[in-house]
Amino acid sequence: MAALTACSTVADLPSERLASATLSLSNGVPAGTVQVVTNGDTVTLVAAVSGIAPGPHGFHLHTTGNCARPDFTSAGGHLNPLGKHHGSLSEGGRHVGDLPNIEINSGGTGSLTADLPGTRADISRWLFDADGTAVVVHADADDYRTDPSGNAGSRIACGVLKPA
Repeated sequence: MAALTACSTVADLPSERLASATLSLSNGVPAGTVQVVTNGDTVTLVAAVSGIAPGPHGFHLHTTGNCARPDFTSAGGHLNPLGKHHGSLSEGGRHVGDLPNIEINSGGTGSLTADLPGTRADISRWLFDADGTAVVVHADADDYRTDPSGNAGSRIACGVLKPA
């Protein structure tokens, strides 16, 4: 499986887009965009978020492509097709939906770039299953170990990934 890595600049990102989502807050206000791009077998998620309180926030892929407001619980739990524990700090952990926290600056914006674990074929199959996949921003930081959710608090923004 691919390791979680960060690209140094937007110019380093591959140009082939696999999926995209528009994030919205619980009141329907837009809160950013997510792109899933590929470079060979490496799949990278790139997010730009706005309108969220400063600080670290849990950022995850969820099992169901449904973002019913106001609480986004319709998105289900974290995407975990391999049945792993939650969190990069837990033994045997890190399921596919586990992503690094997104750091929101004092102006209410932030970005995140992370490689997803799995091949392009795996990721495509997992993201675009019968009920799709959602991207969720949580109110609090993910602690990278509490199973199954990282103790990241309520869901404050959500978007459904659509194939490119």
